[in-house]
Amino acid sequence: MGNLGTLSAVARRGDSLAGWAAAAVLTVAVYVVMVVVGGQLVGRTGTPDLALSVLATLVVAGVLEPVRARAQAYAARRLSPASSSPYDLLADFPRQLAAPGSHRQAPAVIARMLATGLGVQWAQVWVLTGDRLSLVATYPRGDGQDEPPPSLYDNHPHGVVRSVTVAHAQRPLGVLRVREDPSRPMTPVEERLLGGLAAQAGMVLETAQLREELSLRLEELSSRELQLRRTRERLVTAQDRERRQLERDIHDGAQQQLVAIAINLKLAGALLETDTAQAYRVLEEQADAAADAVRNLSDLSAGLLPESLGREGLAGAVRAATANNPVPVQVHPSSLERLAPAVEATLYFCVLEAVQNATKHADARRIDVRLVAEHARTTVEVHDDGRGIAPARPDGSGLANLRERVTALGGELTVDGTGGEGTTVRVTLPHVAPAERGVA
Repeated sequence: MGNLGTLSAVARRGDSLAGWAAAAVLTVAVYVVMVVVGGQLVGRTGTPDLALSVLATLVVAGVLEPVRARAQAYAARRLSPASSSPYDLLADFPRQLAAPGSHRQAPAVIARMLATGLGVQWAQVWVLTGDRLSLVATYPRGDGQDEPPPSLYDNHPHGVVRSVTVAHAQRPLGVLRVREDPSRPMTPVEERLLGGLAAQAGMVLETAQLREELSLRLEELSSRELQLRRTRERLVTAQDRERRQLERDIHDGAQQQLVAIAINLKLAGALLETDTAQAYRVLEEQADAAADAVRNLSDLSAGLLPESLGREGLAGAVRAATANNPVPVQVHPSSLERLAPAVEATLYFCVLEAVQNATKHADARRIDVRLVAEHARTTVEVHDDGRGIAPARPDGSGLANLRERVTALGGELTVDGTGGEGTTVRVTLPHVAPAERGVA
């Protein structure tokens, strides 16, 4: 309890003692004057006169409570001249709430007035928002936090904790709750004072309720705005990821076919001068290859894997994609156990990129593709008999693209081609992707 509440409680105990002391003095004085002195006047000096005793009792009963109250009020003014009585505090309530800027601090004003005016340990103001009560003010600040929330219409005392419901226009608005000082329980007068303050607090809590509801709506709108922003960011990220994936698929897949067509067309042009029949056969083959390239581009743009990969598996799809390659490609073995779609797709595009690089840059005469599946991992090797990779630049943009693909699935990519005896691109992938194993 704060110092002000403590001093108020001590002053109230002094007020009470002074009031009852005055009542006791009054009782003795009335008895002496009316019974003893009056008995002497009427000649009854031995035993008290019954009629005078009854009269003295009636007088005491009539004036005892007013005298006690006046004595208590006087003692309160003498013991705490700077403090107001509870009744003065209640009367001053509208003026305090009318002060400039007090409308925002109205719940705190109510809590402070309850604590100081009633001499309780702490006071709280709860506002009904929706279907739940929210604590908006406590005096002294921070006290009573370990108490469970009150119930809206439960105005019965719970030990030393008392609650009263606040309503306006027959609509519940909140609860005022106080904790009495165990050494000084609240009197019936103070209980009525608590109810009177609750009656005056109706319009104040209605404003506080509106402010609390607006605050909740603001929080909800802010939360929704944050969710929308995050959703938009996820959509942009997903679209960017899909765009990059499509770029990689076109680069590693359909582009290989287009490169092969371009080389074969040059070959056909050269054959026109020496072997016209062979030149026409090459041109006819390029028509079929162009149709396949268009089909693959269409599948990739729709987010689909090449049709041959889904139908024939990795070995069959690689063989079909490299059938018209200017440099002969041999696939070993001719078949392979089916793998997870993501693993098959990554290995497929890695093989096509490696074959394309060997065809364009290695001056190779032969390309061999070997597929090996063992110990829950599959390894593909693409070896050409060309001039190898320059030591100063062993990793171009195409291989960097492949490395990104392979790393995303928890695999490894190595390139060995600096010895001048051809180039070998080796890719190893687990049969289960990290995401499928529960790895983020």
